[in-house]
Amino acid sequence: MTLLHSILHATNFSRPFLSTLVPSIGLAYTIQGLVAIPSIFAQTERFYDLSGSLTYISCTALSLYLPTIRARAAAAAVGAAKPAWPSILAALAGNGGLNWRQVALSAAVSIWATRLGTYLFSRITSDNGTDSRFDNIRSSPPKFLGAFFAQATWVSLCLMPVLALNSLPASLFATLPAAIGLTDILGLLLYVGGLSFEVTADRQKDKWVQEKKTKKHNEEFLTRGLWSKSRHPNYFGEVTLWTGIATLAGGVLISNVGQVGMGLAASGLLGKIAALGLAGVSPAFVSLLLFKVSGIPLSEGKYDKRYGERKDYQEWKKNTPMFFPKF
Repeated sequence: MTLLHSILHATNFSRPFLSTLVPSIGLAYTIQGLVAIPSIFAQTERFYDLSGSLTYISCTALSLYLPTIRARAAAAAVGAAKPAWPSILAALAGNGGLNWRQVALSAAVSIWATRLGTYLFSRITSDNGTDSRFDNIRSSPPKFLGAFFAQATWVSLCLMPVLALNSLPASLFATLPAAIGLTDILGLLLYVGGLSFEVTADRQKDKWVQEKKTKKHNEEFLTRGLWSKSRHPNYFGEVTLWTGIATLAGGVLISNVGQVGMGLAASGLLGKIAALGLAGVSPAFVSLLLFKVSGIPLSEGKYDKRYGERKDYQEWKKNTPMFFPKF
């Protein structure tokens, strides 16, 4: 028996959700562990954020195609013809082994991860491969390894609504109404709006930094564009887009299709609450990180220390909301 067959057999649980969740999380920790080893020896965080994006894309793809991988492996084991890989275009047209919602959310995560990963990699490259977050970590192998495993945990929790949606058997989606529902529309709008907000805020800050380097202005902190509407518009966009992903996935997970597919149909109201919890853990965890751990506290603390005595900084901070934009 090959390693792949052994892994597929060991993770083939009675509930499809667990059969998708366990290998996907396992892949997240495996990728982060493999990237951590050379990073620890070289004491460099250059590929930390880029590996996070790779992990998001890899785990999403695995969850989407895992049922087909299992079916093809089972067919190969008995010498039968292998089933074809499901068509993305057929799924978007309402045909094939995938549902359009699975494809849409998987694509949404992949687009976000690719954009953020390349952006952060470009930024750290321009900063000579260093990130101040790791100044007290990179020289300690246990702490540095912990940072990579923390990233695997971040990926696993944020992907929870997508993993749950992708775990639902294709046969069940045939019973789901073909029409686009309210949660579908709301989820997509939140995602597109949040991603646009985040991208715009990042581009405005990049432009401001470049203009400062070329001495087109002498401003010490950015107060223009979206940064005049919120002190952290990029973080607002981040939470909003993950809320959109959770909304679209949650609409399916609380339906009869989702409840049956997750094995929660017999739990009644508790089953729907559990489904909402699985969907909501993503934006909730992102908010926790940004509000309490590595996002807003670090940024606010750094700027307060540098400019806290300046009247213009105090005015900007007083008149500009920390998170929710004021238009």
